[in-house]
Amino acid sequence: MKEKIVWQDDALRLELHESEIPWLILHPQKDYREFSELPRKLRLRIIDLLCAVEEEMLSYYRPHKINIASFGNYLPRQHWHIMARFQEDSYFPEPMWGSKQRESTLELPPMEPFLQRIKERLEKSDG
Repeated sequence: MKEKIVWQDDALRLELHESEIPWLILHPQKDYREFSELPRKLRLRIIDLLCAVEEEMLSYYRPHKINIASFGNYLPRQHWHIMARFQEDSYFPEPMWGSKQRESTLELPPMEPFLQRIKERLEKSDG
């Protein structure tokens, strides 16, 4: 599946993951196996960017919870999943990689205005 690039600069790339829930993935442009391998300045910038995406998801979608995950077992390089979770989504309270619990009854606002908000915020703040 080809991910849609929402925003990027020389160091980072934010992609939309196709899913029933709002789900973005943040990647460094350069591959790093472990978080501690990233330059300190980039680590701090990643934390700021994760917070910005979380705040926009909370404001726009009003989810029950935001999940931020970084595993790297299948894709052994640093990347972060940012997911808006809802009690009505198919997997809640299990992880999106877990067992489906029910059919989703989610009714969410359109994705494009949210993606535009993210892009504008990250361009304005330089990440």
